[in-house]
Amino acid sequence: MKIAIYSRGLEGDALLDLKALLAMLRQHKAEISLFQSLTGQAYKSILKSYDHDVFSSHTDLAADTDCFISLGGDGTMLDSATLIRNKGIPLLGINFGRLGFLATIGTDRMQEAMEAVATGNFLSDKRTMIHLESNIPLFGDAPFALNEFVVHKRDVSSMVKIHAYLNGEFLNTYWCDGVIVSTPT
Repeated sequence: MKIAIYSRGLEGDALLDLKALLAMLRQHKAEISLFQSLTGQAYKSILKSYDHDVFSSHTDLAADTDCFISLGGDGTMLDSATLIRNKGIPLLGINFGRLGFLATIGTDRMQEAMEAVATGNFLSDKRTMIHLESNIPLFGDAPFALNEFVVHKRDVSSMVKIHAYLNGEFLNTYWCDGVIVSTPT
């Protein structure tokens, strides 16, 4: 079982929760890949007894990863989705943050969640991702979103003209100050 773990960074009690998570994954003989933000000096004492790979972008994330674990809140889950992109890797959110509409598993349920992942005894909630293509790099190297894209004018011009296509088929042209394209999430 290959597990990737992402967080924006952890401190305090969250470091103890990371240590507990790694111990649980070791029990299940998981191959662990950590996002680079989890490999700095603050994590050295925790990581010294765990073999792990490191990934720093979507290109380093192995497509055969069995589960991507996001440690944080909903914002961290949204970051995770941009790393997974269209690889079809299941995303599990453990709520280390404040909001938990997407990251719904509390640290008190980590053991139960890891058992479910290891045995494949879980339900997967399929969600729609959106991918935005533009003639200018509006979203840099992360043109994927789990919730929405917002495109708006940059300057004092009266309006922008947006040609919208859905799955390659022309949808409409919008003259507007901006547009929000959202998923059901």
